[in-house]
Amino acid sequence: MALVVVVAFCVAGLAAITMQVRCIDAAREAARLAARGDQGLAAATAQRIAPSGAGVQLRRDAGFVVATVTSRAALLPGITITGRAVSALEPGA
Repeated sequence: MALVVVVAFCVAGLAAITMQVRCIDAAREAARLAARGDQGLAAATAQRIAPSGAGVQLRRDAGFVVATVTSRAALLPGITITGRAVSALEPGA
C-alpha cells in the first residue's frame, strides 16, 4: 500500500514538473513575441504551448514585456504552477 502512495506522488510530481516546463516555455515565447509588438499572436501562442486551462497575462513594465503563465496542477490539488519571462521591448514595438 505504501509503495502505491509513493508511486502516485512520484507520478504527480513528474506531471507538475512537466507543467512547469510548459508554463516557462509558453511565457518565454509570449514575452518574445509581445516584445516585437505582436500581442495577439503572443497570447495565442502561449495558450497553445501552455497546459490546457492555463491563464496568460502580458504587461509592459518600464521598457520590458513581462509574460506570466499560470496553471493549476491536475494531480496535486491546491498547487499553482507559474512560469514568468521578461523581454526587452524592441524599438518601434
